[in-house]
Amino acid sequence: MAPTSPSRMTVFRKGTAEIFQRRWPRWFFITIILQAVICMVFEAYTFALFQRGLKDTDQEPFISDKDTQSQLKTIPTFLGLFILGFLYEVILVWDALIAKNTIQIIGVCIANLALLIYGALQIDQIHQAIIILNGRNVFWNLDVWTETQAELIAIPAIIGLATLVMAFITWKLYQEFAWDILKQIGADYRMKKRFLHYQVYIALLKFDFFFFVGFTIQFLVVVGGNGRVEFGLTAAAIPVTIAILLCAAWSTRREWKAGMWIVGILYVGGLTYFIYKLARIYDPHHFSPYIPVRKSLTAFAILTIILIVLTIVNALVCLFNFGHGLKQHLMSSRHEIDKDQASYSMHDVKQPQGPSRMTID
Repeated sequence: MAPTSPSRMTVFRKGTAEIFQRRWPRWFFITIILQAVICMVFEAYTFALFQRGLKDTDQEPFISDKDTQSQLKTIPTFLGLFILGFLYEVILVWDALIAKNTIQIIGVCIANLALLIYGALQIDQIHQAIIILNGRNVFWNLDVWTETQAELIAIPAIIGLATLVMAFITWKLYQEFAWDILKQIGADYRMKKRFLHYQVYIALLKFDFFFFVGFTIQFLVVVGGNGRVEFGLTAAAIPVTIAILLCAAWSTRREWKAGMWIVGILYVGGLTYFIYKLARIYDPHHFSPYIPVRKSLTAFAILTIILIVLTIVNALVCLFNFGHGLKQHLMSSRHEIDKDQASYSMHDVKQPQGPSRMTID
């Protein structure tokens, strides 16, 4: 009787246990957890001081002042985005370590640098928001900035230190996973390159999601759009984006060319949208609603544009790799996972040994 392949939950539990059994995966995971916990505590503390120092802003003249209401949303928006960013990084790291996906781990280090930039930008934007709100007599506690400045400066410093530690451990993980990867995808140089392109593409899709959602949250919460129609269309873009990214991953795995071309056209539409939004942020006739989060929106828009361009390029490379044998490896990996190297991730499962090879236990 043929042995049954392990269930996804079994593979997930085994992969998670292996993270804590191996030295460098364990330390990488601990580093990302510590960074998330410490920075979220500092952000929450800053938010608490900010809210505690406010007068009742639900009454006149504050409630009818749109600019005041936009400035009041600055710190809650930063807090929400940092929570989303750190939790999403933890999930990506968990996924990458189970799958022994070095490409995704390197991507997390780069994403951490983006969070470092975001943390640095929030210092000035929150400072400006507090100055404006102080001028409008919104605070009863006039020392809010003095009390929160240290925590805000500490956040990018902690992220920077964590990034250096993560970069060193990533190098160790690359060495540790090298033999595992060789056993999984074989020594065929061309097939390894195709699989590398596939991994890069899947990783880019995951980071596309975060930066698009990050931009959209800031836009919806602080800017709010210029009417219900724009607000509704922007909010609806989030589930549509999720569907597009899932379709992109599925089309690549299944080597569905029509799906890849459709997704490619949608990528170009997304690229056009972000270029339009970036221009609108600095349009003299429309820039005022964007002022509270202009710098962070600009950073997110530029990073998203770069990621979309890289995604389009990698999508074309993956498309040209169709029909050269990678699909068979990716599809068969669901049923033939080496018992010592089983790994599962959201969309990228590494290849097993060819069926003609024997494993010596």
